[in-house]
Amino acid sequence: MAPWLRLLSLLGLLPGAALAPSQPRAAGAQAWEPPAPELLGPARFALEMYNRGRAAGRQAVLGAVRGRVRREGQGSVYSLEATLEETPCKDPTVCQLPLSKKTLLCNFEILNELGKHMLLRRDCGPVDTKVTGSNETLNSVLPLLSKDPLPQDFSVKMASIFKDFIITYNRTYETKEEREWRMSVFAHNLMRAQKIQALDRGTAQYGVTKFSDLTEEEFRTIYLNPLLKEGPGKRMRQAKSPNDPAPSDWDWREKGAVTRVKNQGMCGSCWAFSVTGNVEGQWFLNRGTLLSLSEQELLDCDDLDKACMGGLPSNAYTAIKNLGGLETEDDYSYEGHLKVCSFSSEKAKVYINDSVELSKNEHKLAAWLARKGPISVAINAFGMQFYRHGIARPLRPLCSPWFIDHAVLLVGYGNRSDIPFWAIKNSWGTDWGEEGYYYLHRGSGACGVNSMASSAVVD
Repeated sequence: MAPWLRLLSLLGLLPGAALAPSQPRAAGAQAWEPPAPELLGPARFALEMYNRGRAAGRQAVLGAVRGRVRREGQGSVYSLEATLEETPCKDPTVCQLPLSKKTLLCNFEILNELGKHMLLRRDCGPVDTKVTGSNETLNSVLPLLSKDPLPQDFSVKMASIFKDFIITYNRTYETKEEREWRMSVFAHNLMRAQKIQALDRGTAQYGVTKFSDLTEEEFRTIYLNPLLKEGPGKRMRQAKSPNDPAPSDWDWREKGAVTRVKNQGMCGSCWAFSVTGNVEGQWFLNRGTLLSLSEQELLDCDDLDKACMGGLPSNAYTAIKNLGGLETEDDYSYEGHLKVCSFSSEKAKVYINDSVELSKNEHKLAAWLARKGPISVAINAFGMQFYRHGIARPLRPLCSPWFIDHAVLLVGYGNRSDIPFWAIKNSWGTDWGEEGYYYLHRGSGACGVNSMASSAVVD
């Protein structure tokens, strides 16, 4: 079983629990004991996460709670079962969905590590949900995932495509039920990818990727960064834009200023990779040496950010400056989860003097990049779960600049078939996108690419 899938399994994310978390009981079928005091804090955090983004009149309240706690590394994992009460549904477009009933039974997994909470799992279903037989899983789930009519031979074709996916990405599932649930998620995602494809105005191709058996919620929870939409954080001074116009194209990969594509793994640490990529480029341009720097140092030692729960580039620059520099990846290797800080100033190989905020004008951004080096930016990751290659240009309402949730690195720009693009280094490994890179339309503010651009300063 692939390591990340094994971890998902340990966290309870893999089986088809989103339909029926654990054979939910009918309301009142069993009396629940008062919850242990240590469960109340994690339970309230889980409720807060459940209600995030909901209108005030649609927020749920916590009912009964029970669960257990187990130690994991430096923290504790809380496995909770809770009832939530929702106000009566008044919107007919919402009321027809199964999760709109008044009383829900939810399973939550919450990690508490060094005093910080992180939601690992959230599966909710109505209290009267019945678990269908394993042979009916795919047919019962798909109508809930899309209103589009399904062709009669859909299941046969999907089984073949899913088998190819399993072989390509070396997937192994523990049970038949788990496999069928993942196939249902995969089928829904394939339909979503087709809709994204139809609405894209660029040349991007969307389809099967290594993330195609993850639900949207799982993908966002594991790989994206919710803190970015809260704003840029610490105010930085405005950088002076170059006077010279931008060259017609530029690529720092061709000039030795960009390290290999890295992989953040099952951790929302994109902010750290975006910043280290920028600092790597700045050090190279000012000191002549390209060093692969430590993202793990930022996860462990940056007290302003939240490690795998997300962070802000502006905070990361401050942390690097306050710590006294960055160690290399060889000296402080990446593990993809929060550990106790073990930074050694004696091993620091790189330092920064300051950080700056860059112009939101994309012509000025291009000019700055060509003269000064790769740029840390944040974007809306809409569609990236299924991106394969080409220049993405989602419709603005679908990829709003107000919902930034992923930090990446601008390394160049140019044109393909007269379509202007930004070349973006991502942190999901080389088996995603164009060998780990994403290409996004340039000049239209696509997905907020110009909304949070910044750089370290190395004198």
